[in-house]
Amino acid sequence: MAGPSERNGGLKQALRAKPSLSRKIPVSTLVLVHTPELRVLLLERADFPGFWQSVTGSQEDAESLAETATRELKEETGIDAATYGGVVDWQLSNVYEIYPRWRHRYPAGTTHNTEHVFTLEVPGPIPIRLNAREHLSHLWLPWQEAAAKCFSWSNRAAIEALPMRSASKSTARNIR
Repeated sequence: MAGPSERNGGLKQALRAKPSLSRKIPVSTLVLVHTPELRVLLLERADFPGFWQSVTGSQEDAESLAETATRELKEETGIDAATYGGVVDWQLSNVYEIYPRWRHRYPAGTTHNTEHVFTLEVPGPIPIRLNAREHLSHLWLPWQEAAAKCFSWSNRAAIEALPMRSASKSTARNIR
């Protein structure tokens, strides 16, 4: 993994070069949608069948990270985050190398993306309206199975952290 100065320099350079309307900004969000029992929503990619992930998507110009997470959630699943209290920013980011097959979507020379992790707790497995251009199907799985099914190391790591994060959230609620 790149060091902090290398990551920040590459990110600053990519953000300075204003992408065209058809190019993605190399900053994205990952949204873990889960139930109180830690059943996690996974989506199967349409452009890469057999590969499962949580909700993800690139930031658009002048959009906050929370707005990106909320927009992507609505676009990919039909879920209105506000209905469930809004997305929660874990204040956690990962830098990863963009797969060569997807680099053409970014400004020339962009090889890494910075992904910011958010969650949304829903009361139970809720109906999902998939964007057919992006996803083929969805599953609600116990967190351990969901983590094992993810192709992305950062998605897997976020799901594996969910029980600890969820427990600390419950403890904080009980202290109040």
